[in-house]
Amino acid sequence: MKTVLSYITLVLLIVSCSNNTSNGLLMPTSSTIKIDDDDTKDSIIVKAAHVVPTKNQYKALKNEFIAFIHFGPNTFTRMEWGNGFEDPKIFDLKTLDTDQWCKAMKAANMKKVILTVKHHEGFVLWQSRYTKHGIMSTDFQNGKGDILRDLSNSCQKYGLKLGVYLSPADLYQIENKDGLYGNLSKYSDRVIPRPVEGRPFKNKTTFTFNVDDYNEYFLNQLFELLTEYGPIHEVWFDGAHPKRKGGQKYNYLAWKELISELAPEAVVFGKQDIRWCGNEAGATRDTEWNVIPYQGNPLEMNSFADITGEDIGSREKLYDAKYLHYQQAETNTSIREGWFYRDDTSQKVRSVDDVFDMYERSVGGNTTFLLNIPPNREGKFSPEDVRVLNEVGERINKTYNVNLFANASGFKNVLDEDVTTYELLDADVKEIIVETKKPITINRIVIQEAIATHSERVEKHALDAWVDGSWKEIAAATNVGYKRILRFPETTSNKFRIRVLQSRLSPAISNVTGHYYKTRPPQLSITRSLDGQVSIQPKKHDFGWKPHGEDSAGNLNRALEIRYTTDGSEPTKDSKLFNESFLATSGEIKAAAFSKDQKGSVVSKKLGILKNDWKIIKVDSWSFANKSDLAIDENPDTYWRSGEKGSPHFLELDLGKSYTLKAFAYTPQKEDANGMIEKGTIKVSNDGRNWKTIDGFEFGNLINDPVTRTHQFKSAVTTQYIRIESKVIAGGKKTAAIAELDFFE
Repeated sequence: MKTVLSYITLVLLIVSCSNNTSNGLLMPTSSTIKIDDDDTKDSIIVKAAHVVPTKNQYKALKNEFIAFIHFGPNTFTRMEWGNGFEDPKIFDLKTLDTDQWCKAMKAANMKKVILTVKHHEGFVLWQSRYTKHGIMSTDFQNGKGDILRDLSNSCQKYGLKLGVYLSPADLYQIENKDGLYGNLSKYSDRVIPRPVEGRPFKNKTTFTFNVDDYNEYFLNQLFELLTEYGPIHEVWFDGAHPKRKGGQKYNYLAWKELISELAPEAVVFGKQDIRWCGNEAGATRDTEWNVIPYQGNPLEMNSFADITGEDIGSREKLYDAKYLHYQQAETNTSIREGWFYRDDTSQKVRSVDDVFDMYERSVGGNTTFLLNIPPNREGKFSPEDVRVLNEVGERINKTYNVNLFANASGFKNVLDEDVTTYELLDADVKEIIVETKKPITINRIVIQEAIATHSERVEKHALDAWVDGSWKEIAAATNVGYKRILRFPETTSNKFRIRVLQSRLSPAISNVTGHYYKTRPPQLSITRSLDGQVSIQPKKHDFGWKPHGEDSAGNLNRALEIRYTTDGSEPTKDSKLFNESFLATSGEIKAAAFSKDQKGSVVSKKLGILKNDWKIIKVDSWSFANKSDLAIDENPDTYWRSGEKGSPHFLELDLGKSYTLKAFAYTPQKEDANGMIEKGTIKVSNDGRNWKTIDGFEFGNLINDPVTRTHQFKSAVTTQYIRIESKVIAGGKKTAAIAELDFFE
């Protein structure tokens, strides 16, 4: 009986909205739609196809690429999290150049910047009336400095929108004996803002909220931020809760009311408007739906849990919902290893390839890309960060500012580059064909749905090109939403077809543009396993913080070919194509990446004897997690490290059988500058017990250039047993380290 009633409900819904069917709408649209008890699976999908972003959400999506700035005491303590006990004067800032920040962000094509005006330690970067734990208690500009004020002025100068991160967690208020966080104060009516003598507000609006001391404090600071620094376009909250005290709860519904009234253009991150992508690594889901199922009404919720699953918005997930809600994702990560600046030597910076790949995956995957750039202790972005931002901006401009479908024929409403017009695909065959006057070469296509009016409807689609008299599929993906960037090998044609293979009702396509990304053959890396299997792949950028698991170079260069030789000769376009690992026990491998008519730099690897029968006989010592067998595991990212005591440090090897050797190679560990063997001795033995010195070696400038070094023996030596002994460690350090040893016949 219930199924029959549900079917009748759906039919009546369609009939009652029949006057809207010409535009594909069967019911009114909304950012939040309730699921009724009698809804069928079909009627739930109808409702999902009518969930649209709010005006503020849609504007936020159009920002696409935005910046995060973590700056504060942690910049000077080199910590990721403060503890609330920091003396404000530790924030020893002498100079500040927010114009330099904004110039670099503008060059990268960023549209908005979010400043951590208060991180978890409770230190504030503006002249707040309600605390002394902040910039007013430092020597910066004699205590009169205001970083948010300077940034606001620079944003207006460079045309950037401004957002604020105000941490709900506040370790200063927790740890301070007079702190307000968790002080068990009673809830009562409080007027916001609380007047402060000598510091009147120009904005005379007041609010009354029934809250405790800490929520009053938080609301007062929000009032300052939202009324005294120009328009605020995003308020950023996270779920960090470093310590809980006194059962403290956050009254977000009061905060929300204040934000809605004082910053009517703002979206709120971590709450009803924008959600976290689920990681801090820049990883993206292949299918990122922004129509999200909820059990409670998100417009009335006080707290929001992180959504970290791989499948968050499929049909199966929607069927169990009580509410369907539009909540877009931000894909966030940092350009450096960590959120705060530490130094320009050991703290690595992401490559241009990595940042540009994340841009295409996130913006082109129905999310916003939020990239953190932490200023240094001189109040500037470091030169390497600026270089990466500039080059990423150049790639974005060269790739996406030129639309190769600009004069194409086909569906006018999808080729006019106007997101307010669209083509409703309501026929049985849902496809769009684009035809250019002459053949063009492209490797990127951007597709957008009219989500502001018709929600996210495409569930699966494919791209074809007309090649040699027939259609050839060149790319495929799942949903589209605000924007999908399809990446594929260079394809030359005058006709392209997008097929919608599955959708929620009739999808409305607003934009289709074609682009060409100039491929850059990457530098390669040659590795060999213990059993002699050789692999060749794009070299991974040395960046050890929160890996996202993506092959950035491979993602960017879909038409990449790797050609190689095994006799030491230079690889050409006609050399052997690398498709899978191959066995090699000796010789010199050379390889290069080819893309169209471009050839990348040549990489070579001389193969030492196989290590599958090697054994460590003895070692003087080792440190925790850095045992001796890591020096011979064919993995340069792992290493043996000795203890500090004892000299010389040594490692003794049994090669499994006797070899006649002419040279050896030493690969230092690169994790830090500790343990690099600058000078040492090579010894051999007939029995693995009695040793004879055959040669000494010396490697210079290891700290600045920690690459594999090769030493030729004075004369060839035949042996099964070898001992490597340190004499001098670079930088005067006390331990020895070996990432990899190789010996050559």
